[in-house]
Amino acid sequence: RLYHFRCVERWAMNVPWTGFPLRRLLERVEPAPDARYVRFESVLAPEQMPGVRTAGWYPWPYHEGLRLDEAMHELTLLATGVYGEPLLRQHGAPVRLVVPWKYGYKSAKSIVKIELTREQPGTFWSAEQPHEYGFLSNVNPNVPHPRWPQNVSHWLDTEEQFVTPIFNGYGSYVEGLYPDEPRSPQQPLAPGGTAR
Repeated sequence: RLYHFRCVERWAMNVPWTGFPLRRLLERVEPAPDARYVRFESVLAPEQMPGVRTAGWYPWPYHEGLRLDEAMHELTLLATGVYGEPLLRQHGAPVRLVVPWKYGYKSAKSIVKIELTREQPGTFWSAEQPHEYGFLSNVNPNVPHPRWPQNVSHWLDTEEQFVTPIFNGYGSYVEGLYPDEPRSPQQPLAPGGTAR
C-alpha cells in the first residue's frame, strides 16, 4: 500500500508498505466484548539501541495505543516491508504499525507485544509531554502544536510546502470515527492543557 506519511515536525513523504491489515490479526484473537483499546509495545534492546542507552530518562520501552475501532479500520496496517524489501531494524523490523491518518509517532516500530485493554493505555510521548502529544494525534491542520504549525507540511525530499489536509488526506475513509474532530482553526492549548 502506498501511504502518505506525516511527521508532527511537519515533513511528509509517500511510502510503499507491504504487510496486512491489523484487523486480520485482531479478528483471529476475537477481542473480549469489553476491549476498547489496543496497546503496542516495542522491543527494548539497549545493547543494540544506542539511543536507549543514552536517553535513559525516557519511559522505555516505546509504547503506543489506539482505540479498538481505529485498530480495526481497514487502513491500519501491520507492515513487514517497505520499498519492496523486508523491513530493516531502523524501519521497525520485524513488524511495525502504520496508521496513515495519524502523526508518525503513533506508528510504533519493532512491535513485540500487542495487548487489548478496557482502559485507555498510556503512550510514550503523551507521558512525557501531554501538552504536545495527545492520545488521538490525528493529522489536523486546525489543531496547533506548541512547536510546529500543523496547517502547512513540506515534502521531505524537496522541502516544497503544501497545505496539510485533515486526516492526512484520508478524511473520506476515517472522518466517521471522529465526529468531534475540530474542523475549524483552534486556539493553542493553555499551559497545562492536554493535547487531543
